[in-house]
Amino acid sequence: MMPTPFPFLLAALLLMTTPFISALALGATPPDAQQRPHAVKAPFGAVRNDDYYWLRDDQREDRAVLDYLNAENAYTDALLAPTQPLQETLYREIVGRIKQDDASVPYRERGYWYYTRFETGKDYPIHARRKGSMDAPEEILLDVNRLAEGKGYYSVGDSVVSQDNRLLAYADDSNGRRQYTIRFKNLETGETYPDQISGVSANLVWADDNRTLFYVENDPNTLLTVRVKSHVLGTPTSQDRVIYEEQDDSFYMGIGRSRDDRFICISVESTVSSEQRCAPAADPSAFTLLAPRERDVEYSADHLDGRWVIRTNAPGPGGKPARNFKLVTAPTDSTSRVQWADWVAHSEDVYIEAFELFDGFTAISERSQGLERLRLLKADGKQEYVQADEPAYSMGLDVNSEHDTPWLRYRYTSLTAPATTYELNLDSGERRQLKQQPVIGYDPSQYTTERVWVEARDGTRVPVSLVYRKGFKKDGTAALFQYAYGSYGLSMDPGFNSTVVSLLDRGVVYAIAHIRGGQEMGRDWYDSGKLLNKQNTFNDFIDVTDALVRQGYAAPDRVAAMGGSAGGLLMGAVANMAADKYRVIVSQVPFVDVVTTMLDPSIPLTTNEYDEWGNPEQQQYYDFMLGYSPYDNIRAQAYPAIFVGTGLWDSQVQYWEPAKYVAKLRDHNTGSLPLVFRTNMEAGHGGKSGRFRKYREAAEYYAFVLDQLGIAAIATE
Repeated sequence: MMPTPFPFLLAALLLMTTPFISALALGATPPDAQQRPHAVKAPFGAVRNDDYYWLRDDQREDRAVLDYLNAENAYTDALLAPTQPLQETLYREIVGRIKQDDASVPYRERGYWYYTRFETGKDYPIHARRKGSMDAPEEILLDVNRLAEGKGYYSVGDSVVSQDNRLLAYADDSNGRRQYTIRFKNLETGETYPDQISGVSANLVWADDNRTLFYVENDPNTLLTVRVKSHVLGTPTSQDRVIYEEQDDSFYMGIGRSRDDRFICISVESTVSSEQRCAPAADPSAFTLLAPRERDVEYSADHLDGRWVIRTNAPGPGGKPARNFKLVTAPTDSTSRVQWADWVAHSEDVYIEAFELFDGFTAISERSQGLERLRLLKADGKQEYVQADEPAYSMGLDVNSEHDTPWLRYRYTSLTAPATTYELNLDSGERRQLKQQPVIGYDPSQYTTERVWVEARDGTRVPVSLVYRKGFKKDGTAALFQYAYGSYGLSMDPGFNSTVVSLLDRGVVYAIAHIRGGQEMGRDWYDSGKLLNKQNTFNDFIDVTDALVRQGYAAPDRVAAMGGSAGGLLMGAVANMAADKYRVIVSQVPFVDVVTTMLDPSIPLTTNEYDEWGNPEQQQYYDFMLGYSPYDNIRAQAYPAIFVGTGLWDSQVQYWEPAKYVAKLRDHNTGSLPLVFRTNMEAGHGGKSGRFRKYREAAEYYAFVLDQLGIAAIATE
């Protein structure tokens, strides 16, 4: 047994034999939200009643709503009180694995070495640099610990240094709403300028004059990125010039510099289309369109060596779309797709995810058979691949700030291998390990990772990444913790997660189900898990559970599931469709009220996502979405134990979705397993800020899960 702090030992041993639900005997009573009928109407005449619509308060000021959320928090505190010793044990384990005085791998840019470091006991990073070499005196750019003092939440988004290395612009957020404020600092004097720009995204670019900053302004209500503006340091923000304004509210917007620093580019993209316009960074007065937007054509361009290199799914001469993307080139003055020439061909089996340009080679990030790989294409046309040593892993490009170098930086990790940064010399073949994430007390030789394939009900083979502690026996008695996301084409790659070690050390098998809706298996994998194909996402997750139980990885009554955001939608759908297959579910910031939200274009992100979920103003999509929307499909049945978490200031999934979901679950749940709802009153979509505070949240829901799975509080040695 691992050493356990003595004050917690007795309580931990009691927890091993005391049913969690007995906490109800202590007098904890779940809140009972008032029902207030409200008609939700669709344009074509459909009407639904929503008894808990009143829990929506856009201003977060309604006393009745806040009282309800606080009552749920108080109930959660009472119900989870018996797990406090386990929570403390888990928190100490997780934090104990962290090297507190850690630092990132420095990278060089315009003569300076930049890095981020942490100091022991402090929650936030210090951003710093050294001129010429790492032996030079340290210059602190931002001490986020000082900036965060007295704030319940604080986060720095983008921070960019001017081209002459003298000025810093950074964007910060003090409530988790992701509405940032831009601030300016003189790095030579330490002075913070009075210029401030609020209501923006965390995306900043300096022009070459070192006085003009480009930024993206948000709509104050929908939080959509609506216009690019430029601010001249020392002038009133009222004089900021509008550079570009997007009229289509289904598009996101961002800005950046080209690889060779010659251009500033504005990129706009929706789920199925994109467009890019660029201007010389030395004179960004007029932006030129690279190619006009076209539905179902996506592209992103970068510039080096006198040409544009463009990743795109645009059709070739034969008219067939490059679904898995290809690379094309175009001259610097390109203004249409007619000028594009194919360079790296499209493949039906390999998905091109990203690329990085260097003077002597191009690094291409790809996916094949659900796994990432790096293809290195040299100037002479020869190519090679970076090799991996494990069956399930994650590999990708790291920070490569300079293009005039033969060294490629990339990162590698797996479910057993902590994140490692390597540097590979394309000329000599030499490989150097720059850093491996330190994990105190962790021995990778004690754990095993596997890659298995599960046949879903429609015959599709779904990859699954597994990890467990050595000594595990596939005899159908273990507990399983299954995670997935399955939306937006975001791939959940098998990377190391130090918090999961606390599950593995207690005999839990951890699985990532790479279900449809992600992009692990290419673009078709995404397309077959969105819009009218969304049911595949839910079926895949359930079918993976059934297969892992059938193959002996877990006992049928000891399965836990977890997902967040759109993965929370997955959890809600799975709980409705297959409640008997899961003992406990963790649903973080869950998108569960799909139809009502997507009917309201005033809610952030709604209009951007019609091509992801469908527009329920059209009856075909309304009916289909209504068929799986977790909130609308709650029914009288025994549900698993469920932990629901949210943030009051969440701008991506508004807090009232999980609040309504929990209130309705309480009305219909016929089972006796606990349902708890935790609202972080000072945070948004990402939970608490700070390096350590987020692990309090993880320890809380891990303790809930372990207790429901009947697992002792003390890990094996």
